[in-house]
Amino acid sequence: MAGENPQTDLPLSFAGLLRLATPVVVSRLGIMAMGLVDAVVVGQYSSTELGYQALGWAPTGVVITAAVGLLSGVQVMTSQAIGDGRVAETGAILRRGCAYAFWIGIAAAIILAGLGGPVMHHLGLDPALSDGATPVLQVLALSLLPILIADAGVFWLEAHGRAVPGMIAMWGANVVNLLLNLWLVPGGNVFATSGAVASGWATFVSRVALLVFVWALIARWPQARALGVFTRAPRDPVAAAEMRRVGYGASVSYTVEAGSFAAMSIIAGWLGALAVASWAIVLNLAALIFMVPLGLSTATSVFVGRAHGAGDAAGVRRAAALGFRASLVMTLLICGGVAFGNHALAAGYTADRAVQAVAAAALLLSCLFYVADGLQVVAAQALRARGDIWMPTATHFTSYILIMMPAGYLFAVRLGLGVNGLVWAIILASLVSAALLWGRFLWLDRVSSAAPRSG
Repeated sequence: MAGENPQTDLPLSFAGLLRLATPVVVSRLGIMAMGLVDAVVVGQYSSTELGYQALGWAPTGVVITAAVGLLSGVQVMTSQAIGDGRVAETGAILRRGCAYAFWIGIAAAIILAGLGGPVMHHLGLDPALSDGATPVLQVLALSLLPILIADAGVFWLEAHGRAVPGMIAMWGANVVNLLLNLWLVPGGNVFATSGAVASGWATFVSRVALLVFVWALIARWPQARALGVFTRAPRDPVAAAEMRRVGYGASVSYTVEAGSFAAMSIIAGWLGALAVASWAIVLNLAALIFMVPLGLSTATSVFVGRAHGAGDAAGVRRAAALGFRASLVMTLLICGGVAFGNHALAAGYTADRAVQAVAAAALLLSCLFYVADGLQVVAAQALRARGDIWMPTATHFTSYILIMMPAGYLFAVRLGLGVNGLVWAIILASLVSAALLWGRFLWLDRVSSAAPRSG
């Protein structure tokens, strides 16, 4: 039966890619919808509080992105095991992944809560901004543990082609987040909290809810028990080390990218409160849009990983090509929507006319990097799924650390382009990253195609 054969439940076709990618995209949109709801509710309450929230999220985003990268081995190894016919081992992969997520979450929360505030106070920001952002950051740090363990379960389900349960869990958590934001942010509640800090508590509770929902859905899947999800995993140092190895490369890559964008928020902070609030809108919407190609890249990674595990070079090539075309089409459609609706989008975030004007102009300019940003993430995930772990990391370091960060400072501060200067820096970095990553994939494909003939 199709449901029992992981090799046939997702045919390697455009329809098969979309069948997996659609719920993955919806799930990834759910991740960012939480941030969107937080930003909109807090922004309508106070543009100053929106700035606090943006700065509180900046270091939090770096830490959680690095931690999620460490867990990417769960999805890659599960996909490869399925492709290699070792489906029975996937339950043990999940259990190792969850134990790993637990310790990562504990360490990350302690580091972020203890060091995040002092670091922000030593970056040259307005002391009022640092003081307002620090308690937001500390609350968000508490939510790292539940979100990481939940993510391990979601990645595992997606590798099995079961993205719908993760999607359901994510949007259930979004309902919790929305209701709590509407109740807590305006103040006047029994907890005597309001603004960005209240929104942080809404995020914490919603992530706990996500953890409960994900594991309830895994428990309801009949095959989960047969795959060993609820059985103690045998000791396998080699498998555990391989899962960590995959995660190390992805984590460094994700951290480089997220850290560079956090640095851009710091540069925005040097430009003043108006720039911080405007940049928060641009960055939040860009991150929301990025979930579409990120979801497509996850689906592409599953297909590439299965083909790679089965030793199917043609399948690897075809899966990557499907991901490329899907990302190109979707991001072009998104560009059209943002270009025509940039003023309405800015107004949806804040009632402050000055912030609206700056953000609307930057949103229009941002259309120039959406396509390249989407293509680079699909290429990076495809490379990792075929075992090329460190080249995406090197490429992201080059594009985002060596190019984007200096360009952001040059364009925004030295040349006086403000928020638009930050956007131009992202455009440049995304184009470089996409070109390098797809060039690498095509080179590896040529090598693998030539290998049989040379032998």
